[in-house]
Amino acid sequence: MQIIKNNEFVNFIWKNAEILRGPYKKEEYRDVILPLSVLRRFDSLLVPTKAQVLEKAKTVKHDAILNRITGYDFNNTSPFDFQTLLRDPDNIAANLRNYIQGFSSNVRVIFERFDFEDEIKKMDEHNLLYSVIQLFAAMDLSVEKVSNMQMGYIFEELIRRFSENAEAGDHYTPREVIKLMVNLILNEDQSELMQEGKIVQVGDFACGTGGMLSEATEFIKELNPSTQVEVFGQELNPKSYAIACADLLIKGQDAGHIAFGNSLNDNDGHKDLKVRYALMNPPFGVDWKHYGEKIKEEHEEKGFDGRYGAGLPRTSDGSLLFLQHMVSKMKQDEKGSRMAIIFNGSPLFTGDAGSGESEIRRWVIENDLLEGIIALPDQLFYNTGISTYIWILSNRKNEDIAKGAIRKGKIQLVDASRIYSKMRKSLGNKRNEINDSQIADITRIYGDFKENEYTKIFNLTDFGYYKITIERPLKLNFKISTDRIENLYNEGAFTKLFDEDEYLKLIKKKDKKSSDNKKIEKLEEGKILQEKINSILIKNVSDRLYKNREEFIKILKPLFKSNPEVKASLFKVIYMGLSERDETADFCFDKSGKIEADPTLRDTESVPINKDIQSYFSNEILPHLPGAWIDESKTKIGFEIPFARHFFRHEHQETSTVLKQKAIKLEETIQELLKKVLV
Repeated sequence: MQIIKNNEFVNFIWKNAEILRGPYKKEEYRDVILPLSVLRRFDSLLVPTKAQVLEKAKTVKHDAILNRITGYDFNNTSPFDFQTLLRDPDNIAANLRNYIQGFSSNVRVIFERFDFEDEIKKMDEHNLLYSVIQLFAAMDLSVEKVSNMQMGYIFEELIRRFSENAEAGDHYTPREVIKLMVNLILNEDQSELMQEGKIVQVGDFACGTGGMLSEATEFIKELNPSTQVEVFGQELNPKSYAIACADLLIKGQDAGHIAFGNSLNDNDGHKDLKVRYALMNPPFGVDWKHYGEKIKEEHEEKGFDGRYGAGLPRTSDGSLLFLQHMVSKMKQDEKGSRMAIIFNGSPLFTGDAGSGESEIRRWVIENDLLEGIIALPDQLFYNTGISTYIWILSNRKNEDIAKGAIRKGKIQLVDASRIYSKMRKSLGNKRNEINDSQIADITRIYGDFKENEYTKIFNLTDFGYYKITIERPLKLNFKISTDRIENLYNEGAFTKLFDEDEYLKLIKKKDKKSSDNKKIEKLEEGKILQEKINSILIKNVSDRLYKNREEFIKILKPLFKSNPEVKASLFKVIYMGLSERDETADFCFDKSGKIEADPTLRDTESVPINKDIQSYFSNEILPHLPGAWIDESKTKIGFEIPFARHFFRHEHQETSTVLKQKAIKLEETIQELLKKVLV
């Protein structure tokens, strides 16, 4: 049977799925069609051994023994099958439930995650159940008619069609993107994968419906049919998990390798697993706040013995948690691992120096785990039109000059955002696609590892920087004048002595408590103190301007000598309220005799990590800011990947003459249109 037959089969199901129209919306057809495709396939496979299993099940209930009879990793001990279900139309719902419950536990859990009980009830209530079972019973899915590989193609095609037609295309990565990712991480290893008796492990720990695992398996099997491919995954969405498990069982693989649950918290379904290859498309911008305690606990208690030793990103975006989780699955042997993960732009640059995001990028780059990043075209995914990137990670970067790519200590950026084709018909947000030829082009551009219009190659340190804090001296003049006395009321600490709005609110309260009375009393004392300070200053108004803080304090301090309630903190508020910044004034010094910094003039500067900070400061900053200095206690190291900056393309601007001519022509066109309207 050829692939065309598979497409005919899919088209048959697709066409007849219209039987569900009415009770089901089009994007809901998958909730019926996918589970029943699985069920019918299993039913067809078990027909030859049905009688033998039923007989053995009278005395033995152990799945392993019954599975040896079926020859598959599952069995069914119910007396029903698709043909016998049709013989009792009045009880078809109850009998179908009995049939599903007769399967071994690994199949039952799939239908539980599908929530198929709800669909049975819904179809039965709308008198659809018999017709739908009749439709599937007419299909011969026996292994003689449809091989495991062909059934895999059929099921994947159904998943693809239903996912594309879903409202958001949730949990589905376009097949061409998966194919590109697989090519990027496996292309370098083709000769190794051709070895006889090869066993390869592939992981996807946010696997959705399992598309990445399927595509990787297909790639490897096409290279070498004798290779044993072991796939491992984890998925949080119940129905996506069910589809992934079903897909593996249909292909004769171990569905037990797909774990259910959240892989980021302490529910890692593959704690001790290490894989040679991994692919992931985790959800963008996933909020991990509501289960963050377990993650923080692992970070703080285990450090690098756990998964999150490098740091924690902000709780509103867990992308870099998925990255660290994936890296924790790398094999630490001579051959190591190669992995690919899809991100939006945020993980490239979000987070300042010293932040969780920056520290994670720093760890990945300094440990030479980031091999390259490929910018994809926008409008490529079904549920988002934003720009996306494939990160390639490896802990065994190629050092073999004979292979043409000494990647160790280097990071390759590829701008493939212009390599795409426009789709004839949009699917959700997906308006662009990458065809096979373009996938080959991007793979070749990445594999060549040569700088050109699409590729730039960097050293690890090119993405690091020092964030330095630049201080400038505090220079103030002082004066006791009426306008500066008024400015005191803009000083927070002085204003808080008496908050009039708060005072009136408390006075108006009818049921004042003792605590309210204390607040009123304190505010009234504050008002008296404000007036006292104001009165003292008014009596000492002068035109004299002081350009030295110590000199002014010597004049000001005696004025409040008889007012012990004016403590040091309040006294500072007073003299700062009477000050103005003045570049011609003397420096202000702190208690230790050091020049005091002006917080309003504080600034930061990013210095490339491969440059000497002091030399950079002396040459680039000091000539423009004489007297400035670096507060070395605040210096931080940051890492970011400014992808767009490195591939910025200057667009030629039209001259003013050309723009003027266009404006005149446009005005003439508008006038002609107005004449027609007026006529």
